[in-house]
Amino acid sequence: MIRKIAPLAAAAALFVAGPAFAQSKGDFTLGFGVHQVAPKSNNGKLANGTLAVDVGNNIRPTITGEYFVADNLGIEVIAALPFKHDINIDGLGQVGETKHLPPTLSLQYHFGEVDGKIKPFVGAGVNYTWFYSEKTQGALAGNDLRLGNSWGLAAHAGVDFALSEKSAFRVDVRWIDIDTKVKLNKAPIGTVNVDPLVYGASYVMKF
Repeated sequence: MIRKIAPLAAAAALFVAGPAFAQSKGDFTLGFGVHQVAPKSNNGKLANGTLAVDVGNNIRPTITGEYFVADNLGIEVIAALPFKHDINIDGLGQVGETKHLPPTLSLQYHFGEVDGKIKPFVGAGVNYTWFYSEKTQGALAGNDLRLGNSWGLAAHAGVDFALSEKSAFRVDVRWIDIDTKVKLNKAPIGTVNVDPLVYGASYVMKF
């Protein structure tokens, strides 16, 4: 047990001992990481409530940019490689898949350092999700599936662990309101409520 705890304690000591990662007006940060889009467990029902939908998870590389309009107050945008999700219907299995891009713009407040090293932050903003490359298979093979694009609110929270005065390791989570109207063979059949948590980690550099 001691052998397992010792490396974790050493890593924690390095974080606590590190320099501050201050963010002042005019600063710009760039982050590179990976995030998982994890839709909520109940994604709604289609065809007059007869078909229960389940949307799968997916992980992709991400990039963030944040400009500080005031000390500790920044405007951030996150972008990613296209996410790909399996679409399942209870009792029928996988019936399709889709890709989407979910750029999100947020206003964020970064709190003061904890122990001169750790900086939590919170944010809120707006998301636009573009769905494309829908495909059908299984019970829906050969049918034309279309998912409508979505506007929605987003919330963000995370923590920066300073590695130097110019860099930090970040862990964060977002909630995004994503609702897409579904058409099958051009006929509306309902709305899928994706509403995912998006969580991950990244390396952040300050300029």
